[in-house]
Amino acid sequence: MTSEQQNPLAVDKISSLILRFSVPSIIAMLVSAVYNIADQLFIGNAVGTLGNAATNIAFPLAMMCTGLGLLFGIGGAASFNLHMGAGKKEKAPYFVGNAITMLLTVGILLFAITELFLNPLLVGFGSPADVLPLARQYVRVTAIGFPFLILTIGSGHLIRADGSPKMAMFVNISGAVINIVLDAVFVLGFHWGMYGAAAATVIGQVISAIIAVCYLSHYRTVTLHSEHFRPNASHLAQICSLGMASAINQVAMMIVQITMNNLLKHYGAQSVYGESIPIACSGIVMKVNQLYFSVIIGLSQGSQPIQSFNYGAKQYNRVKESYRLAITVGAIVSIVSFLLFQIFPRQILGLFGSGSKEYFDFGVNYFRIFLLFTWLNFMQPISSTFFSSIGKAYKGTFLSLTRQILFLLPLLLLFPRFWGIKGILYASPVADVLSFAVGLAMVIHEFQLIRKLEVSEQNTTTF
Repeated sequence: MTSEQQNPLAVDKISSLILRFSVPSIIAMLVSAVYNIADQLFIGNAVGTLGNAATNIAFPLAMMCTGLGLLFGIGGAASFNLHMGAGKKEKAPYFVGNAITMLLTVGILLFAITELFLNPLLVGFGSPADVLPLARQYVRVTAIGFPFLILTIGSGHLIRADGSPKMAMFVNISGAVINIVLDAVFVLGFHWGMYGAAAATVIGQVISAIIAVCYLSHYRTVTLHSEHFRPNASHLAQICSLGMASAINQVAMMIVQITMNNLLKHYGAQSVYGESIPIACSGIVMKVNQLYFSVIIGLSQGSQPIQSFNYGAKQYNRVKESYRLAITVGAIVSIVSFLLFQIFPRQILGLFGSGSKEYFDFGVNYFRIFLLFTWLNFMQPISSTFFSSIGKAYKGTFLSLTRQILFLLPLLLLFPRFWGIKGILYASPVADVLSFAVGLAMVIHEFQLIRKLEVSEQNTTTF
């Protein structure tokens, strides 16, 4: 038997592989989302609307951490799997080592930049004057955890690429459970407010990172040596090219979030809602929506090693089958999420504390209008990761830009000029439909190209 035939990624049933890799990945992504949503739950009930607004102002920094973690984590994992699938075992460990080095480096840099330029950053993120002190308290502490958070996010993908999806899940779950427990103790028990929530988050991130490092020091499929960790321009170029799609998707979401915060502040001041209520509601809706998106992204990330390995091994039918199954499950999850957001928006808002009539009115409208086409949102993340998984980084990167940058951002700037603060809400469903159409067209074209590769491979085998 060849190594490709012996590898489970090459021979096991696709549905079993999707289940084995995606479920831990989904749980890991949900747990990552819990890091953000848990603080907001406790802060909303202990501090109130301004506290919720403060966590939303800080949210772009969490998105940046996720983006950097995905850039080197997914890029390193995809490069590793592609080389292992092609039988290049001696080169594969360099991508893991280089990814780990960069995860630590960018984490330390982001921490330093945040601490040095904290006030300008928070004001630039759209913080109203009455929210700024709370946001400053929160970020001053959470920034300490940035290196650990980025390392944890990226390491999860490298661990999964090593064939240990359950360990990747455990790395995230351990920190999240500690975060939630300490949130209850520090915020509700000790009444430490924003500082307590931030401290709980950092402690959970440190513990997750320690567990990840312990695993990485005993990698299973290859042995990592010191030379593998030495940055190499060509290795980093491939890592970044394959991780770029997922990273840019996060950065695009961050840019949109910052723009929305500033627009909500501006147009909110001209409405009955004021500056802070729209920002607080936006934070809640975005983080609840992140729970749904965590399932979709986890599904796509769980499919990544299957698609990368089999594309490298030229088993194209298995590549297509894994994508079709992921997209089908993603569509079902999206429809269920859409129904929940449309039927129970007020009940979801109520979980994050009480508020005025204006607070609930705006929050309900935000859920029902902004997330009107949630049921189409499975296409872009699953497809952009698919393109990166098969080495088509430029296509994955372009697709990851469609919803947030090419469509949503211009519409956010345009629609409020005609419909005021509600124009911000209308921009999202239009962007969702457009990005779905582009993603569908790109995937259909790619499947035609894969079909040509299959025919060529069959002809080569025949002769």
